[in-house]
Amino acid sequence: MDASYITASASSAQAFKTATLLKALSVNSLITGEIGVGKKSLAHYILPDAPILDASNLKELLVTLDSVSEIVITNLENSPNINKIFDIVTSKNIRVIATAKSSYYNDVTDKLFSIKFDIPPLSQRLEDVQLLIKKFAKEASELFYTKEEFNMKNFQPDLSQNSNSLRRQVMISYLLQDINDSELMNIVQNYLVDKLGSNSDYKNFLHIYEVPLIKAGLQRFKSQLQLSDKLGLNRNTLRKKIAENSEYL
Repeated sequence: MDASYITASASSAQAFKTATLLKALSVNSLITGEIGVGKKSLAHYILPDAPILDASNLKELLVTLDSVSEIVITNLENSPNINKIFDIVTSKNIRVIATAKSSYYNDVTDKLFSIKFDIPPLSQRLEDVQLLIKKFAKEASELFYTKEEFNMKNFQPDLSQNSNSLRRQVMISYLLQDINDSELMNIVQNYLVDKLGSNSDYKNFLHIYEVPLIKAGLQRFKSQLQLSDKLGLNRNTLRKKIAENSEYL
């Protein structure tokens, strides 16, 4: 099994099974799906020794096609001239494994690719999510030179860009889980230093402090009444602040 592709869910296991079959077949295939679902990993698994090029870089792609017998082409929907690629691939009998977004369609794809299969988003492969979190947490521990356990408490996976957003979230969460006050203030300082300049900056950026404080308080104490007491705020004042920050809460 390719270590870079998780197959805990039925749909990802089926995609991997198809990719394994394709390793033994000399046919062209198109793998579709959203960003971050593992299309490139499977394409590389099918053709591990083939160069991988982005379809948007037509000049480099055409040069490469002149000297290879097989190739992985990513983001096929970004190609500025799919017909030219098709002509070269067919005339030179080059084997192609390509990736594209799920909604991509072109008449050429029907002619060029014998097999097409789609990889569902992680929101439909929740069994894969937990294993990916563990994988990314391990990467984070190696990157930050620590053996600290990743704190899964209150962790809500960000699957907006599938594994891309999840990996970024785990990395940031891992880094911040034992952050101290000074480090946190330095992060906020670095964020603000290039954004300050108007005569109402205090009001404009106050939500950076208030929003996480309110969200954390509501999560922990479960009610506005308890939170207002813990914060030492009048209930009406708390309600006002919640209303002012409603777009973030």
